[in-house]
Amino acid sequence: MEKILSTILFALVHAASLLAQPLFVPDGEIQKVGEIEFQRPKQVTFGFTNKGNMPLQLLSVHPSCGCLDVQYTKTAVNPGERGEIRLTYDARMLGVFHKEVEIVTNASDEPYYLSLEGVVTTEVTDYGEGFPIDLGNVRLATNYIEFDDVNKGDTPVVELRFLNVERTAYRPELMHLPPYLSVKYEPEDVPPGKVGKALVTLDSEKLSYMGLNQTSIYLARYLGDKVSEANEILVSAVLLPDFSGLTEAQLAVAPELFVPEPVMDFGSLGGKQKLTKTTRLLNMGKSDLHIKQVQVFNKAVTVSIGSKVLKPGKSTKVKITLWAKYLSSAKSTPRVLLITDDPKHPKEIISIEATP
Repeated sequence: MEKILSTILFALVHAASLLAQPLFVPDGEIQKVGEIEFQRPKQVTFGFTNKGNMPLQLLSVHPSCGCLDVQYTKTAVNPGERGEIRLTYDARMLGVFHKEVEIVTNASDEPYYLSLEGVVTTEVTDYGEGFPIDLGNVRLATNYIEFDDVNKGDTPVVELRFLNVERTAYRPELMHLPPYLSVKYEPEDVPPGKVGKALVTLDSEKLSYMGLNQTSIYLARYLGDKVSEANEILVSAVLLPDFSGLTEAQLAVAPELFVPEPVMDFGSLGGKQKLTKTTRLLNMGKSDLHIKQVQVFNKAVTVSIGSKVLKPGKSTKVKITLWAKYLSSAKSTPRVLLITDDPKHPKEIISIEATP
């Protein structure tokens, strides 16, 4: 009996050890950098996440040639945390290039391979003014889409423009679309050096929340591309409350929101991690004001409010904190959104001006 129990225990321990593994998951397996200038080194970063349940260690990273300089995270990456591999290509050879790095980790006996593709040329076309966001083989005019002041039943359309900087045709694809978004591409295949567009349509009937509905979609740069911060496009939609059924008598005694400081200037954070300022909201109407939503558009801002119900003539304090570490990477303008039951001001914005 003891021998049977010992065998079972050994099997369970062995099975548990097999389940406890690190897992190397890169944001993408290939980066297409488009055109780069002759003898002007190009640096790219491959991010990765440890999606296992044991620490991940990169044992070695071998480039396919001496034209690549490699730097990578050498400390152990704990479960759920991220690391990076930075490659610098020396661009000393004209023409098309395809370079690889071999990555050996403690997550697998088999190595992983990441690729870098592009073309070295003596003259690079400057697309920065009209398409400032560089994804390598494609450039975006913006990586933020906003559907503002949407009423239930609306189906607004926003145009997302992009430029194909490759020497071959590019077929765009927006990934991870939620049920309330659909897209049409014009054209379906964008010729080299030409501009394409994605017509993104919002079905407001499928929005889940009153106020701010926010999600991330991702533009595929090539067939089989993965989602990452690099190709993320933030989408915001503000759904307004419906006051169409109110009578004249109800409108006459409605609450009325007054925001005395609609723009808050935080100035420079001056090296501080965060900066907090306080403002007030007032009810200038004739009945109780209900603040139904207090939301922010990005992680650079946090907000707290004293009371969400204001009697006529009363006010409440609003404390707004700005975080330096998120400010420079924010895709949208730092703002606070207020959704209320004031028919004249169902949506109010407190804009924030600041520099890191």
